[in-house]
Amino acid sequence: MADAWTWRYLDADGAELSGDALTTTAFPTQVDAEAWLSESWVDLADEDVDAVTLLRDGEVVYGPMSLGTA
Repeated sequence: MADAWTWRYLDADGAELSGDALTTTAFPTQVDAEAWLSESWVDLADEDVDAVTLLRDGEVVYGPMSLGTA
């Protein structure tokens, strides 16, 4: 079975977000998931996503990671 790399989206209070504007695509590799995030983080922030968590087959790899600037 192939790995499924997905993102969990969180608001400023840490609550999970969902919606049509937030992709639920499963990526085949961590590199693909992270490349997508590097291209999409501004759009996610526009949708009030404050942080993301990377999941591999539903298990947390890392996060939450803030999308804000330091």
